[in-house]
Amino acid sequence: MNILSIQSHVVFGHVGNSAAVFPLQRIGVEAWPINTVQFSNHTGHGEWKGVVFEPDMIRDLVAGIEKRGVLGECDGMLSGYIGSAEIGAAIFDAVATVRRANPAARYCCDPVIGDAGRGMFVASGIAEFIKSKLLPVSDLITPNQFELDYLAGGESRTLAQAFSAIEVLHDRGPRAILVTSLHTDQTPDDCIDLVASDPTGQYLVRTPRLETVANGAGDLTAALFFARYLRNGRIDEALSLAASAVFCVLAKTIEAGTAEMQLVAAQDDFVSPSRLFEAKRLGA
Repeated sequence: MNILSIQSHVVFGHVGNSAAVFPLQRIGVEAWPINTVQFSNHTGHGEWKGVVFEPDMIRDLVAGIEKRGVLGECDGMLSGYIGSAEIGAAIFDAVATVRRANPAARYCCDPVIGDAGRGMFVASGIAEFIKSKLLPVSDLITPNQFELDYLAGGESRTLAQAFSAIEVLHDRGPRAILVTSLHTDQTPDDCIDLVASDPTGQYLVRTPRLETVANGAGDLTAALFFARYLRNGRIDEALSLAASAVFCVLAKTIEAGTAEMQLVAAQDDFVSPSRLFEAKRLGA
């Protein structure tokens, strides 16, 4: 299986493609990374060095792959943080190019817009572009709770409200939706919920809340969920394996006493999580 991943990249730490590529490879997926930026480290550290690549570079790289005649072998495309609406437009064009080569290819959009507590943290025009352009062409989408509320135009304080918001997004395009870091009135304070939905049903995984701020956890979750879902079409299994693997990574990160995800130390958990959280069907 081959996945084209268009995301940011950092030299130190693991966010964007540096959070997605190795885990995908570890579970047997050929990852084709295109970096939208190359930074020394995550910008959350306060200072960094590096460059933001031009949108035309993304188009050139996709065109180069197309000329190799291999885009027909691309099973899926994944996108994450978008540094500008112009880069978003290049990603939008890439989706169309991949689908021309392989109409069966699926597109997963991780709509990085903001999160609870921080609010919206992307530049002007990006959130609107994701909502108006990328959401309708997505087969899968992986918002956190803040992003779910923004894209659906409501609030998800209750599980019922969350599922109403999910249905709004389904109606706008995506067949499968994963909501990460969900906390409703039914979520214990010491836990976190992940909810996934597709035409086969709605499922929930609840894990203990780990007190860590590990940059890139959402990027890792999106990549593993997308790959697992592409592989077998089972949203409950994809949810369980992705959520469990990320929990194991974060647990090992806490043990190491660092804010940077310990992907190498936890690599076996990508294949077979050492602690497995079952996905429970809801509304059955």
